[in-house]
Amino acid sequence: MIVVMKSSAVAEDVTRVVERVCELGLTPHLSKGEYRTIIGAIGEKKPDTQQQLQQLPGVDEVMAITQPYKLASREFHEADTILDVKGVRIGGPHVNVIAGPCAIESREILFTVAKAVKDAGASILRGGAFKPRSSPYSFSGMGEDGLKLLKEAGDEMGMPTITEVVDPRDVDVVCKYADMIQIGARNMQNFNLLLEVGKTDKPVFIKRGLAASITELLMSAEYVLSQGNHRVILCERGIRTFSEETRFTLDLSAVPVIQERSHLPVFVDPSHAAGKRDLVPSLAIASIAVGASGAIVEVHSCPDRALCDGPQAVLPENFKKMMEQIRKVAEIVGHRVTLWGQEDTTTKPQASGGWAT
Repeated sequence: MIVVMKSSAVAEDVTRVVERVCELGLTPHLSKGEYRTIIGAIGEKKPDTQQQLQQLPGVDEVMAITQPYKLASREFHEADTILDVKGVRIGGPHVNVIAGPCAIESREILFTVAKAVKDAGASILRGGAFKPRSSPYSFSGMGEDGLKLLKEAGDEMGMPTITEVVDPRDVDVVCKYADMIQIGARNMQNFNLLLEVGKTDKPVFIKRGLAASITELLMSAEYVLSQGNHRVILCERGIRTFSEETRFTLDLSAVPVIQERSHLPVFVDPSHAAGKRDLVPSLAIASIAVGASGAIVEVHSCPDRALCDGPQAVLPENFKKMMEQIRKVAEIVGHRVTLWGQEDTTTKPQASGGWAT
């Protein structure tokens, strides 16, 4: 349930409610908006819990959250969550493009691609150091050596970095080098991993599983949020259907559906959905047109020799053209693309990704 405080409530009133929530055996989660404060009371409530909280000073209303995902729900946090990652604002009116190679293969390729995507306007650099592959014989990443290269490239380019973690035991080493943590589609319901990244202070980027419903994706986010990490981003990356024309079927309807149900930013992964580089720009542009907070795109300077997902990697020159089109579409739908090195002053980021600390 959520406790909505009156606009006239003072800090002591909020503290009193939080203490009472704890006494009732529930977990409090504080969300401070511009005009009101909401306290989430998560856990198994007793029959008279709502009545007890309603009587406290400063309380305006106590309501039940109808969705199974409590903290991810718009019922709990009405405003869009906006994250600030090393000066890059994610969510709300901001549009960001994450780009880079699928896997970190060498210093030369990583730095070549990083410079190309930065020059084209990407705001966040991606690169996989741990790669979950369908075959145990496929290249599965450089591990910590790859993470070191990613950090070096991010520092030199002045870009935040994101990389995937596949094992709870690797969370600490990933946090040491990367600015954002990616949870891949195959690990969307790896609940031990979700709980572990939920204990960190790094933004967590969760991709929808290839056979997962939207509710299941939001419940995965709930695992992270429940541990105190409120910096979560969701990603639609295509689901498995009867169609064989593309690698997966990109469910663009998921973007507005999630935005209706949740305050968390929603990205789209056109690379994994298409599986073919020629289709990626069109799907990326369409993602922005339906209101996504951004796209994550695989770019490679020599995709024919890529050790991972070469067929879906966009060439740098085509990525540049795609970025130009994304900027135009974002302007039409009333969003603004956050370019590397460009100050975006349209909206100030809310503390801790829109949550109170």
